[in-house]
Amino acid sequence: MAAGRVALVTGAAHGIGLAIAARLAAEGWRVVIADRAAARPDFPARYVQADVSDEAAVAALVSGVRDTEGRLDALVCNAGFMIRKPIRELSLAEWQSVLGTNLTSTFLLVRAAEDLLRAARGAVVTIASTRAHQSEPDTESYSASKGGLLALNHALAISLGPDVRVNCVSPGWIDVAGEALRPEDHAQHPVGRVGRPDDVAALVSWLVGPESSFVTGSEFVTDGGMTRKMIYAA
Repeated sequence: MAAGRVALVTGAAHGIGLAIAARLAAEGWRVVIADRAAARPDFPARYVQADVSDEAAVAALVSGVRDTEGRLDALVCNAGFMIRKPIRELSLAEWQSVLGTNLTSTFLLVRAAEDLLRAARGAVVTIASTRAHQSEPDTESYSASKGGLLALNHALAISLGPDVRVNCVSPGWIDVAGEALRPEDHAQHPVGRVGRPDDVAALVSWLVGPESSFVTGSEFVTDGGMTRKMIYAA
């Protein structure tokens, strides 16, 4: 049972983050949601509007958890976004904004919450992407940020162990917005369908729970088998 345990989930106003927060709340966790958007969940959770790429905002966020919840058992670093444009058009400010939210935020959050996580013998889960391994054109900043998360994941696992476990989930195609999906979109996946946010949430729930106590420093690719499938042009 998760009664009394506290989880902080970033980027949880919608999509994968929202599904993770809802899953943990349903399992009895006390959930704190952090997101830049102004929103309120329809399940029990404390919502904090915060930009987790900002050092002062992260310090205030973690201080609020310290003062309000008094502990932190799980940190789920999900906040992220993409800017898709040719590299010749990508400004340094845009590059830095993507890396700030997608990668640096995890460093800031873990650094600020290290003592709480160690005290609780807690767990960190970062949400990367299969784009850490393969790319579409014009996604340099996003792919770099997700690849950086993979390296940061195993570095943190070694530095924080044995007190804190750190693992990474790399989703593939997850339908977060109710897309108009075609039969061929589902059929191209070895499992026969496009992913759903709940697929990621179920894995995160296991990774922050006691049954994964022997698992750290690992990446879990959640893509319906797509990155294992050889695809040739006709």
